Amino acid sequence: MKTKLLFAIAFLFIGSLIFAQNTISGKVVDEKGKPVPGANIYIDGTYDGATSSETGDFSFETTATGNQFLVVSFLIYDTFRKEIDVTNFKEQTVKLRENVNALDAVVITAGTLESGDKARVSVLKPLDIVTTAGSAGNIIAALQTLPGTQTVGEDGRLFVRGGEASETQTFVDGIRVAQPYGATTNNLPTRGRFSPFLFSGIAFSTGGYSAEYGEALSSVLLLNTQDEPDQNKTEIALMTVGLGLGNTQKWNKSSLSVNTAYINLAPYQAAIPQNVDWNNPYQSLSGETVYRYHFVNGIFKLYAAFDSEKFDLNQQNINFIDPIRTNLNNNNFYLNASYKGTIGTGWQLTTGMSYGYNNGKVKLNSSDINSDENAAQLKIKLRKNVSDHFKLSFGADYFITKFNENFNDNASINVANGYDSNIAAFYTEGDILFSKNFAAKVGFRLSNNSLLDETAIAPRASLAYKVSKSSQFSFAYGDFTQTPVVDYIKYSKFHQFESEKARHYILNYQFTKPGQTFRAEAYFKDYSNLVQYDTRDIQYNSNFNNNGSGYAKGLDLFWRDSNLYKNLEYWISYSYIDSERAYKNFPTMATPGFIANHNLSVVTKYFITDWKSQIGFTNSFSTGRPYNNPNEAQFMNGKTKAYNSLSFNWAYLLTTQKILYFSISNVLGTQNVFGYDYAKTPDATGFYNRQAVVPTADRFFFVGFFWTISQNKNDNQLKNL
Repeated sequence: MKTKLLFAIAFLFIGSLIFAQNTISGKVVDEKGKPVPGANIYIDGTYDGATSSETGDFSFETTATGNQFLVVSFLIYDTFRKEIDVTNFKEQTVKLRENVNALDAVVITAGTLESGDKARVSVLKPLDIVTTAGSAGNIIAALQTLPGTQTVGEDGRLFVRGGEASETQTFVDGIRVAQPYGATTNNLPTRGRFSPFLFSGIAFSTGGYSAEYGEALSSVLLLNTQDEPDQNKTEIALMTVGLGLGNTQKWNKSSLSVNTAYINLAPYQAAIPQNVDWNNPYQSLSGETVYRYHFVNGIFKLYAAFDSEKFDLNQQNINFIDPIRTNLNNNNFYLNASYKGTIGTGWQLTTGMSYGYNNGKVKLNSSDINSDENAAQLKIKLRKNVSDHFKLSFGADYFITKFNENFNDNASINVANGYDSNIAAFYTEGDILFSKNFAAKVGFRLSNNSLLDETAIAPRASLAYKVSKSSQFSFAYGDFTQTPVVDYIKYSKFHQFESEKARHYILNYQFTKPGQTFRAEAYFKDYSNLVQYDTRDIQYNSNFNNNGSGYAKGLDLFWRDSNLYKNLEYWISYSYIDSERAYKNFPTMATPGFIANHNLSVVTKYFITDWKSQIGFTNSFSTGRPYNNPNEAQFMNGKTKAYNSLSFNWAYLLTTQKILYFSISNVLGTQNVFGYDYAKTPDATGFYNRQAVVPTADRFFFVGFFWTISQNKNDNQLKNL
């Protein structure tokens, strides 16, 4: 009996050891010490756990012993995981960090305006690029309704925050485009070479951009082709200025999109009075194609584009009695191959190459100018999410440019100029997410230019802080370098040049909520090493130096709203800029002639259901631009009258897939003046005569019929108008 009793006591004692329970207790709080109710707390690998109370407290018992992993998780916070001694973990505080990858997390926006469905903060939509009145399907014209840009009507390219058009670089799928604009001549506006038909997103940086991109003092324009078309379709365009045809075929793992267009402005020039004398109207034949193939871990894209342009016109010149005849022929080809995918343990690889060829033939009266440019870029980039709080990227690229130009006046002058340039660059950048509300991006770009025989390092840094659910501040700083433009650098065999430089400081505030966006951005740019020369016109025997300098400072405002009235969407852009430069042949620091101090754009779009129509208005206004009047003592003392242009468009749905489209720019026929050309020598009275630089025509009108043929009967080309 005594033996049985001892055995029972021993059994109960051993059982109590085996099934003993330890109490786990504590409190769950956030980074500010506030309680987190509803968090899940448990011992990994067991069913032992609890949920935190309204005060964040929790307590539960477990049969686990020794060291175990405690896991605490809750929605918007990073999962907490820590090895603990279950015997001693009592009344402990667990602090959760906010998940920095949440949809409402902070995103650096200083200097960047984005469009596209994948953009975290989209200022424009893909539809906006072509439905904006006055843009006429030109990506560049639509971007000129955004703050930070200048309307330079006699040029047509992007002028950003006091920078010339050459200071903006264009990239397709991250690869540079060496010749992004069509051919042109003196005071005749050009347009971008690319149709919006094939692009799904655009990032337009007005400054402070990533170390990934170089050779741009002011801005970069990033165009991203579609990853995947939605369906097989054919699109037909019949226009007053030409014809267009597009087709998309989609297979299991691949797809192909092709479009081509023929443009002839003869009907337009016959209908609208012209301010120049055309011998042969502007004509072009162009085409683009994108082939995509989806691998298991990535996507390959092959993009190709070509265009052939020509025109012949007579232009009055204040320095000659007879007009100057300009006969231009231009052929351009661009090829871009890129791959984006994952390799190894979480690395994202982006690599590719581009090749651009441009051949221009210009005949000025009896003189011939023939030029050839071959340009290429090789690029590789690696990126990895090292942790939820740190992303590392680094890469390298190589720019190759070969340019040749021949001038022949069919008499005694026959001159050849050109250059070969190779630029190798390495960059690295880190994205640091301190919390859901605070992030930073820090990096640098190291480049070596063989032509200039120089090596440069350019640091870049950005910060962003979210002050509320809907608003945040961003700051960006960066150093930027760029090889001088071809007009200078083609004389490198006579002169040694250096890279031009700019330093950006940008402070940005952004407010966003569904249907509304507001941006305010202040900036300062400091220019140095700008090219100067001592002759009226650029020529081989000019004395060049890199002693020029300048600055640009200003404020950009943007407001977009779709909540005011049903079916109405509008945006308002305003820019103020104060900028001066000592460069080119300027005798003193002055504001360049392409800069207007105040720029205002108002864009509206309204869909009238009963009329099956979308109508739009765009009004662009800018104050006068400076020009130099040699009849006055002060340099650049003149000021043109203010610029104003009201444009209108109307898209009417004949059926869901058939659209009639009409647009007209400068509806009111405002007599805009871009500047003045003065005679090189005075008349007999000592007075310098002048002629106004005006648009080639006061208005531009366009009528088109667009027909989509597809399985989805609701699809149409409204997004492409």
